[in-house]
Amino acid sequence: MYSEDYERGYPQERNSEDVYSRPVRAGKRTYFFDVKSTRGNNDYYLTITESKRRQERDGSFSFDKHKIFLYKEDFEKFAEGLEDAIDYIRKNCLKDMPSREDGQMTDVSFDEL
Repeated sequence: MYSEDYERGYPQERNSEDVYSRPVRAGKRTYFFDVKSTRGNNDYYLTITESKRRQERDGSFSFDKHKIFLYKEDFEKFAEGLEDAIDYIRKNCLKDMPSREDGQMTDVSFDEL
């Protein structure tokens, strides 16, 4: 359960058990990759949650969340689609941006600057 659910006074009901969780902070957003088991622990699925903190007019904070449930029969197709879309953006939309392979770090001496 995310702490902000408790802070707001209405914890979400969950019909599954958390098996693994990996938060990824990316700028103003945090992505949670959560592996969950079904009620009988017979099966597993993935939830991907985007959480963005925002400030309310009264100065308090709240979180906007968007969640995707990804089931095992869809893993391969989802991964293919995601990889294809990211490759398209890298090749066609971000031509000046180096790819991961091109973005190798080099040693720089501060004396050279």
